[in-house]
Amino acid sequence: MSQPTSQPVKAALWMIGTLMSFTVMAVAGREMASEMNPVEILMYRSMIGLIIVLVIGGLAGTLRQINTGKIRIHLIRNCSHFVGQGMWFFALGLIPLAQIFALEFTMPIWALFLAIFVLGERLTRVRVETAIIGFVGILIVTRPWSGGLSVGIFAAAFAAIGFAGAVVFTRLLARTETMTCILFWLTAIQLVLGAIIAGFDGDITLPDKNGGLWLLLIGSAGLAAHFCMTKAVSLAPASVATPVDFARLPIIAVIGVVFYNEPLQAGVLIGAVIIFAANYRNILNEMRLSRADV
Repeated sequence: MSQPTSQPVKAALWMIGTLMSFTVMAVAGREMASEMNPVEILMYRSMIGLIIVLVIGGLAGTLRQINTGKIRIHLIRNCSHFVGQGMWFFALGLIPLAQIFALEFTMPIWALFLAIFVLGERLTRVRVETAIIGFVGILIVTRPWSGGLSVGIFAAAFAAIGFAGAVVFTRLLARTETMTCILFWLTAIQLVLGAIIAGFDGDITLPDKNGGLWLLLIGSAGLAAHFCMTKAVSLAPASVATPVDFARLPIIAVIGVVFYNEPLQAGVLIGAVIIFAANYRNILNEMRLSRADV
């Protein structure tokens, strides 16, 4: 079976929507970090997302597209994302936003190598160089040698691995499954996982009015992020679509400074420039290859 033609420019535009949505969700998640544990936040996020999917799918007449034909892949994809998202929310209350996002941006490196085995994508020289240079930029941003490792750093790192698995399996699903089907199982499976784990001790925190608004924002932004990401990875290889998300780093760094008094260090800016340059080169190379295949 021939692989779909890569459209890196369109994928990059959809990933811009992804980065904006995840940035909004990070701010809302930071606000809720002191009110609820990460699993409870995930449970409410999935509940809100599922309601949105059912309402929009019902109005659009697409609920009939939901099927169990690829349920095993849906389970793998959403268990991977559930772990990654849980670690991400956990890290939000422990380390600066810029550091979380920088560590999260190891995701394209993991996605690049996972895509080789799961999707059969090629490991080209440019993609390897992108991963190496991008990782150097991340090290400059996080500077693990200066402050030592912490629980928050490990949580953010494991979040990146979970997200990488989610991205790769999303691209696999996007080859045959509709958006409604993917988003339905995304929210439904993670709602069940969240409810089981959050309710294991018989004590689930109920949000107040203010918390409910933040949770609504988390749920809406989270669903929008996955909608945009699913569109992006259906248009281009995972190793191309995901690196665009690196633009979140300078954005979240500014938010951290303005709203949370987090220091903006030169290493963050230098590392961001290196990461951007590496991935911009990768996108230009994919555009060249795409034109050559036409």
